[in-house]
Amino acid sequence: MKNGRVDTLKKKSFSVAVNLIRWFFLLSVSYVVLYPIIFMLSKSLISPEDAIDVTVVWLPRTFSLENFEWAIRALDYWKTLRTTLGIQVLSALIETLTCSLVAYGLARYNFKGKNIIFGCVLLTVLIPPQAIIVPLYLNYAEYDLFGILSLLSKITGANMRMNLLNTGWSFYLPAILGVGLKSGLFIFIYRQFFLGFPKELEEAASIDGAGPYYTFFRIAVPSSGIAFICVLIFSLITYWNDYYVSVMFFKENFPLAVSLSQISSTAGYGGEIFSADIAQNIRMTACLIFILPILVFYLIVQRKFIQSIERVGIVG
Repeated sequence: MKNGRVDTLKKKSFSVAVNLIRWFFLLSVSYVVLYPIIFMLSKSLISPEDAIDVTVVWLPRTFSLENFEWAIRALDYWKTLRTTLGIQVLSALIETLTCSLVAYGLARYNFKGKNIIFGCVLLTVLIPPQAIIVPLYLNYAEYDLFGILSLLSKITGANMRMNLLNTGWSFYLPAILGVGLKSGLFIFIYRQFFLGFPKELEEAASIDGAGPYYTFFRIAVPSSGIAFICVLIFSLITYWNDYYVSVMFFKENFPLAVSLSQISSTAGYGGEIFSADIAQNIRMTACLIFILPILVFYLIVQRKFIQSIERVGIVG
């Protein structure tokens, strides 16, 4: 009896120790993840008077929304938000669809050069945008469609090549062709999912006379919502946070990520110059309202996103 009690006590002690370690790990990770958000929220609600008070650290004596007003004006928020939604977010939605079509073809059909094409897709994941930004810039500066516009230019004597810089087409076109930001990663995720997709459903649709496009849009797409949610979130975050490509292709009408980086160190606006402490609070507020739309979107779809990560990781 004593040995049994000792064993039970040891098991309970071990279970308690494991739970304590688990909670300590979760609290540590939560602190690392949540600290920047809590810090930005705290600084955004501090009034200008409390900002210069060294005794105020986290909780202000007086809550104020004045920092939000200055941050919105410094970012030109509503204009840049429309640009971000109209170009970045729309490109992310287009890329989510086109990458699924490419991945479905790589996963379901056998053709010559299939492995080579998939190898090139994986290479796009490894090659950073900095390595190809110069040829991309020159290509978009004088865009030529299969050499047709150059031929027309020689015939007419006028430059018929198009300048796609500072337009949404510098993002729309790669997204439509499946070579946008992080497209290689998204194609890989889709391909892994479609490799584990039951072929019986497609074979049954084929027997009923369905073609490949009908099978894809009516069978594969409705059944792959988990993979779509995963890719959609990654794509939206990638385009929303993109700074490097956007600042290279746009000279005005910048998206939010570029406008955020251009807030000056003094956060001056309208001819008024703020102190360093107040300027820091304005920049923190600008960072907060920049991540807020994506954060809200993630909170809405987080359950499905976690399920998609588990499912995509198992399939294939």
